[in-house]
Amino acid sequence: MIRKPTKQEIFTIPNILTYFRFLFIPVFVWQYLGGNFLIAGVALALSGLTDLFDGKIARKYNMITELGILLDPVADKLTEGAVLLCLTVKYPELWILIGIYLLKEGFMTVAGAVMLRKNKKLGGAMWFGKICTVVFYLATLVLTFWQDMSHTTAQVLMFICGALMLFTFVRYAILYFYMAKNPRTGSFDSIESIKTK
Repeated sequence: MIRKPTKQEIFTIPNILTYFRFLFIPVFVWQYLGGNFLIAGVALALSGLTDLFDGKIARKYNMITELGILLDPVADKLTEGAVLLCLTVKYPELWILIGIYLLKEGFMTVAGAVMLRKNKKLGGAMWFGKICTVVFYLATLVLTFWQDMSHTTAQVLMFICGALMLFTFVRYAILYFYMAKNPRTGSFDSIESIKTK
């Protein structure tokens, strides 16, 4: 049975930063589709910064909560999905990237739910997932701010993002495979630590 979070857990600084990330999503969509690329880019940059600092603050000041662990990836997924959809207005090729994104996130959602039913879960985002997120924010920020970018440069950025997403998908697939094989339950932090001996 899932424990109901306390008021103190709901309003930790990291969780408040995560709530702001949810608010930045409609701001980005509204401003980008309205042609206000500067404001859209600022909203995306602030979203990326809150994503960076909420985790650091949570770990440094022992403010990690079950609610935060749940909401953080949801905010990531919604932000990335909204940004990609908006950018397809100018770059239709991004539908390929959206396909890769849906494959990765769909797999992780299903695999995560299956593992949760077996009382197994990831201890947090893996290093490859963090790198993928950082590169995603940097690439989409450039695509948002730099409206006069050459199509070739834009395609290179899209290719890098797509390649990293595929790499991250494969790494998480391997991790979940070993989680399924490992007889123990609880939280798992790396592929090396969960391989069945």
